Amino acid sequence: MRPTHITAPVSRAPRRTRLAVLGTALLACAPLALAAVPASAAPAAAPPTVEEQRLDGAVPREILRRSGFDDVAPDFARALAGTRSLDQARRLAAEDGRRLWRRAVDRAQGRGPAGGDLSADDDRPLYWARLGMTRALREWRPAFSLAEGRRPDLVARLERGSRGQDSVELPTGSAVKRVVITGFDPFQLDSDIRRSNPSGAAALALDGTTIQTPAGPARVEAAVFPVRWEDFAGGTVERTLLPHFTPGPGRVDLFTTISQGRPGRFDVERTNGAWRGGSPDNVNLSRTGTVPVPRGLPTVTPQPQWTTTSLPYAALTATPTGRFPVRDNTSVTEIPAGGTEEADRPDGPTPGSTARAGGGGDYLSNEIAYRATLLRDAVRLRVPGGHLHTPVLSFGAGNTDPANGRVTDPSFVADRLAITAQIRSLLAVAVGAGGRP
Repeated sequence: MRPTHITAPVSRAPRRTRLAVLGTALLACAPLALAAVPASAAPAAAPPTVEEQRLDGAVPREILRRSGFDDVAPDFARALAGTRSLDQARRLAAEDGRRLWRRAVDRAQGRGPAGGDLSADDDRPLYWARLGMTRALREWRPAFSLAEGRRPDLVARLERGSRGQDSVELPTGSAVKRVVITGFDPFQLDSDIRRSNPSGAAALALDGTTIQTPAGPARVEAAVFPVRWEDFAGGTVERTLLPHFTPGPGRVDLFTTISQGRPGRFDVERTNGAWRGGSPDNVNLSRTGTVPVPRGLPTVTPQPQWTTTSLPYAALTATPTGRFPVRDNTSVTEIPAGGTEEADRPDGPTPGSTARAGGGGDYLSNEIAYRATLLRDAVRLRVPGGHLHTPVLSFGAGNTDPANGRVTDPSFVADRLAITAQIRSLLAVAVGAGGRP
């Protein structure tokens, strides 16, 4: 098919003025009793997470330096030190999180200075800069009393903002189709800390853009999710998507969750399973069991073992969209009704079976697909939606050893750009196909 055309939006300005100056002004006029809290009374710092501890390695430091994002965490820490109330800290965490997201999107889409020699499409500066900010929040000893439990809320506000989760802005009316996509952080960093995730890179490249499709223009909005079991159990996926799945003038016309999958191919995952397989996440935690559904959010009762894509898989697999083949993946792993042993099924689950792996496996890729399509069914959203797995992004020949390899190479960048371009084309096909399977 013909290449799709992208119209990049004007960069969306932050909604609030940076609070560092405000914090300094308030401090100057505050009563002396509020100017500082004795060190002995200051809330204790929280220990860094496993993810945050990886920041001390040479590779994260190089990625931040070569992207110009090495100023993010220090600037945030200084502004945070100037806050004099919980409300100020809340506003700062949310707004600086959003500012980081916009900066990463602008860099990926070629607006503003590149800030270094690292490829502009790289998703890793956002990931490592965010971790620098969350570590600064944990290490922060505020100059005011901070009740137990408030610090995690500040981290959550920063996370939502810096992942684009609270800035999805879909147009209204019938002139433009509305599309939401999601990506993931890099993962499996203990085996190679240099890893990038093409789904996250595509989210940055496509957020806020308009693509031309056979059904007319389509606005794409994106968000990125962590590779952490507990965040999913807490409802981060459902709370991000629900405002755009419910009836209203800005309701989504198509959605797809995206993650990195198998070498050399895209997969449209036909079926998603309600099972967590237990592989360690980015904080080295494992979880095994049925996918937990958060309380207080719409769901289907009883909880189904399987959900099914409503993406137009026939059109997506039949239409040329790039150099990678696109497969309709119908395989699952199940325990058949009345049985006790797992069985692989190439053509999907059998009636009454218990899920052990969807087409996308039993990790968080499968889980985000299950959660998004379960929510779709719960609110009776009749639009195309499902999960897309990208090819695995690998380093080029001669750069495969993480012990002494370079953080980037021409093949690595070219493949990531090709994956993003093909995702763009696949979205155009999916929008053009409408509700057809």
